Amino acid sequence: MRLSTIAAASLVAIFSVAGSAYANDAGEKVFKKYCTACHTVEAGKNRVGPSLAGIVGRKAGSVPGFAYSDANKNSGVVWDEDKLNEYLENPKKFMPGTKMVFAGIKKEEERKALIDFLKEQKS
Repeated sequence: MRLSTIAAASLVAIFSVAGSAYANDAGEKVFKKYCTACHTVEAGKNRVGPSLAGIVGRKAGSVPGFAYSDANKNSGVVWDEDKLNEYLENPKKFMPGTKMVFAGIKKEEERKALIDFLKEQKS
């Protein structure tokens, strides 16, 4: 491989990592702005709302030790990116009867950044 090809490949890798780090930072800022009053991303640590660690791919209403609304427990929802996006835009519209009092995140780029951040939070 020629030196210029190696250099170009290295720059692409550096900018890819930097881009994902930026997305993570943006998502963490959104999480702190909207979510930390009620939620954590620490597995097993619930507040007024359940822990959001491992939420992507998890069945709604399934965090042990949290008292969910019947609407949430019985929704049959498995949280993927699309469902989280819809829920975060307007929780009460997406899931009538939810106990979540949050009005929602109107800016699509904030919802995307938050979802990207939540995807990285493992239970």
